[in-house]
Amino acid sequence: MYVGKAKNLRARLNSYFADPSSLHPRTHRMVHTATSVDWVVLDTEVAALQLEFSWIKEFDPRFNVMYRDDKSYPYLAVTVGEEYPRLQVMRGDKRKGVKYFGPFSHAWAIRETLDLLLRVFPARTCGKAEFVRARRIGRPCLLGDIGKCAAPCVGRVDAEEHRRIVDEFCDFMAGRTDRFVRRLEAEMYQASADEDFERAARRRDDLAALKRALEKQVVVLPDGTDADVVAFAADQLQAAVTVFHVRGGRIRGERGWIVDRPEGVTDGDLVHDLCTQFYGNQSGTDVPREVLVPALPEDADALAAWLSQRRGTRVDLRVPRRGDKRALAATVERNAEQALARHKLRRAGDLTARGKALEELAEALELPTPPLRIECFDVSQIHGSDVVAGMVVFEDGLPRKSEYRRFVVRGERTDDLGAMREVLTRRLSRIDESSEAVDTDGKAKRFAYPPQLLVVDGGAPQVAVADEVLQSLGIDTVNVCGLAKRLEEVWLAGEDYPVILPRTSEALYLLQRVRDEAHRFAISLHRRRRGKKMTASELDGIAGLGPARKKALLKHFGSVKRIRQADIDEIKAVPGIGDQLAETVARSLRGTGG
Repeated sequence: MYVGKAKNLRARLNSYFADPSSLHPRTHRMVHTATSVDWVVLDTEVAALQLEFSWIKEFDPRFNVMYRDDKSYPYLAVTVGEEYPRLQVMRGDKRKGVKYFGPFSHAWAIRETLDLLLRVFPARTCGKAEFVRARRIGRPCLLGDIGKCAAPCVGRVDAEEHRRIVDEFCDFMAGRTDRFVRRLEAEMYQASADEDFERAARRRDDLAALKRALEKQVVVLPDGTDADVVAFAADQLQAAVTVFHVRGGRIRGERGWIVDRPEGVTDGDLVHDLCTQFYGNQSGTDVPREVLVPALPEDADALAAWLSQRRGTRVDLRVPRRGDKRALAATVERNAEQALARHKLRRAGDLTARGKALEELAEALELPTPPLRIECFDVSQIHGSDVVAGMVVFEDGLPRKSEYRRFVVRGERTDDLGAMREVLTRRLSRIDESSEAVDTDGKAKRFAYPPQLLVVDGGAPQVAVADEVLQSLGIDTVNVCGLAKRLEEVWLAGEDYPVILPRTSEALYLLQRVRDEAHRFAISLHRRRRGKKMTASELDGIAGLGPARKKALLKHFGSVKRIRQADIDEIKAVPGIGDQLAETVARSLRGTGG
């Protein structure tokens, strides 16, 4: 059910067999499902890593963070184990006797690159049936006729020469590109000197094809850099993991996963699981010299030693701090963030998942019907200043942005509960549960239509405030709940304990998405208001002083302080400032400046 590695077994087990009420739901379920605990003592931490990897691969334990995805990435494969090696696009599990380059995001990217390189490295790309047929009839395929295959099937090159072509192709794909460019340039100039202009033109076109292929592989780090760059983007439930494969300083491919992120799993834990599971399935040559990660696990030294054993030479596991590698890590992180956003959008766009989420929510919260309209509120502030709140509306599990509202909290309210009380009172007092809520056209009046579920960002205190407001207004048709960030607990009014939804449930995912949208909406208003305050000037609000005249004053004096120190005659000297306006400016600034 679960495979783990620990230096201190007693401490590790104590963390699982604590007070059941304090355990995370996932850990609680794991402990109460298990019937026994077994362990093996090993001499070194590296040996423990090896055993952990082999057991995870063999038993596929349900409670380990697993790096699986829903697609098989394409590789550019070379069947070096055959007499006449073949170049092809290959997916699925890696096979013995095949050399792989990649992975790539799309198969068409491999085919485009391969089509360019076949001019320079005319190796076989046909299947076994086509090869045997061409050999039997003594005529090559179209690629042989146009020079994109050396045609070993009809004896134009022997097996030794064909393997030399394939070896050069593998060297080029491995990053050793400069010597091929120099060789083609030398052959082109030599052919031109020999007045063999047809051959020189072919080498010119070959050189152009080679350079176009190189352009497709973006140079991101100095030549010779051999690294995998890892980044995460996570919320409370899931994490998107993206890896860029850099070989010879060029991005050769990328790969990504969406994994569940149980409570308590840190970035270091995700790095540990990624390295053991991903590199454990790779051949030694596929393990890079450097693995750049966002955080180091506790067993970083042992993990680096284990990777070094698999590669056969030293592997550095580290966090990039500055320079080109740190910039590339930031790029990979942006890709991970976009991957997580795309994953959420795909789930949100699934009609079946939305229906299931609403049904699960109604069942878990004991609602009479699925909540077709959900409103969520979030307060945003910094130490009681610029207190604002956002209200978002989801109908049928989708955001209804035309119904969103923003609230500016007035008065001296420095706490979230007071602000939440004011905002909910302003909103809920507009609800009309009578027939007057519908106008003459049969449409609901703006802001009068009540939600079936009201969600607040917070725990029991915030829910108590919302319930108090509903009772004071005499509204008994609106259900209320709160979603606490730390453990994603769902709190109901008057309950001593929260509702714990399974972390994989569509209902929890919907509540989380509603809460996150309300937080985004509220904080955007808060930042805008703070930004306006930061750019405010003492010249604002002076009667008769518009933008052009303010700009003229500041250009002439350089600062508000110097305008305040100037006398009226000096202010009048500014173009556009008359006698009366100069007196108003001087009086206003000296009144505000003391």
